[in-house]
Amino acid sequence: MLVIEVRDCELLSSLEQAAQREGIRNAAIVTLIGAVDSFTVSTMPASDATKDVLTDYDLPAEMTATGEIVDGKPHIHAVMAVEGDRAIAGHVHRAQIGTWFARAYVTAL
Repeated sequence: MLVIEVRDCELLSSLEQAAQREGIRNAAIVTLIGAVDSFTVSTMPASDATKDVLTDYDLPAEMTATGEIVDGKPHIHAVMAVEGDRAIAGHVHRAQIGTWFARAYVTAL
């Protein structure tokens, strides 16, 4: 199992670069934990599962996630815990790591 630590950068691009460095094309992201400073996630509208509704959040969040790396690109679904004991969940399009860190536990396929 490979542990990828992300600090002071964008999560998805950092994971993609780490996978490339390690020669990983396809992998399971068994778990991913950490905290983000801001993020963008998408969900599907109830009327059309083929569409994405993207929402940007400019607020810090605790993150737990899982996903995969397919053809070198990370695909992550996360739950972000934000102020007020609320959870925001969805497909991650962007997650800026700055104040804290994130760690992805990855198993190559």
